[in-house]
Amino acid sequence: MTPGTVEVVATVLFAVALVHTFSTGIFKRLEKAVPRHAGVWHLLAEVEVVFGFWAMVFVLALALIEGTEAATHYVDTRNYTEPMFVFVIMVIAGTRPILQTAMSAIRVLARAVPLPGSMGTYLVVLTVVPLLGSFITEPAAMTLAALVLAHSLFSRGISNRLRYATLGVLFVNVSIGGVLTNFAAPPVLMVASTWGWDLPFMFGNFGWKAVIAVLVNGIGATLLFRHELGRLQPAVGPLTKRVPVPLVAAHVLFLVGVVMFAHHPAVFMGIFLLFLGIAKAYERHQDQLILREGLLVGFFLAGLVTLGGMQEWWLQSLLTRMTADQVYFGAMALTAFTDNAALTYLGSLVEGLTDAFKYALVAGAVTGGGLTIIANAPNPAGASILKQHFDRETISPLGLVAGALIPTVVAAAAFKLF
Repeated sequence: MTPGTVEVVATVLFAVALVHTFSTGIFKRLEKAVPRHAGVWHLLAEVEVVFGFWAMVFVLALALIEGTEAATHYVDTRNYTEPMFVFVIMVIAGTRPILQTAMSAIRVLARAVPLPGSMGTYLVVLTVVPLLGSFITEPAAMTLAALVLAHSLFSRGISNRLRYATLGVLFVNVSIGGVLTNFAAPPVLMVASTWGWDLPFMFGNFGWKAVIAVLVNGIGATLLFRHELGRLQPAVGPLTKRVPVPLVAAHVLFLVGVVMFAHHPAVFMGIFLLFLGIAKAYERHQDQLILREGLLVGFFLAGLVTLGGMQEWWLQSLLTRMTADQVYFGAMALTAFTDNAALTYLGSLVEGLTDAFKYALVAGAVTGGGLTIIANAPNPAGASILKQHFDRETISPLGLVAGALIPTVVAAAAFKLF
């Protein structure tokens, strides 16, 4: 496929956005060095703003090149369901009733594990919660895990090494932990209907392998940091006032309703608006809703959808030239630079792919989903919640890669060797 002017502009801006994503620390330093324009530098230092910002630049460029009508039509034909869903699920999953319930369940499971200090809680959060993502969706699992880790671990003065290792394991485990079913992981969802992958197929070909990798990663990280975690006593409950059971049940129903209608924005947004009304009526049982964080993550993903929609001309051509083995490792690498759901979606458009090629594409895409913040749709949600506990409130891209490298190798071995 020969790219036109618009495709070239979109690809250049996509590359600029990638460089910007890895360079937010520079804008953090400029915020202090040039206080006169501190507001602008602060905006550009927000990772969640990057792709949305450059997507807006692209839409303006498209309007100049082809006219306002063409630009509007392009935006109207993009599917923004996923950014909307992640925003809604983040806000509901981050409420006091849901978080209290999750913390209580995690404590019960952690007490069943005979490990000292915070090791039990740590192990449960990095293994059980990511696998739960196969049923409540990956964004919900990421939000819950990040909120629990923020309170029980990251806010308690742990080492920088433990922070990045935990973040890397969390991102990888959530990415692969959603493949037990055919509806929870975005890269699987993109192909399941087209390729006829049902629930038994997913568990038989992907799910049990993901369980092995998630457990190895979680247990390995727990053992590696056993001394630091063992000295850290389990955190007390983040909330002292108990939420009435009926209100907890209502919030769980809201969460379940949104998950059930995850692909129908008109329905889940209606549920969300009703939730906001209930949350306001009983705000004495709520903490501040994470609306800002959710909106920023939604903006990030919407920007990725907008810019990613113009990358088909080179991505699809590259994928179709690979063998099954090449596409496995190629998808793993490419996922670090573009959303893994975009890769699998492009693969679903190609006719006549072998079963081995299809497996390799999806397995590689989910395996590489923890290497960068943009590799998997739920990652920005976790980063938004946890970044305040890192130096200068910035997650180092190299630090994340270092933390995710060994878990990625474990996942790659599980999907390739078994």
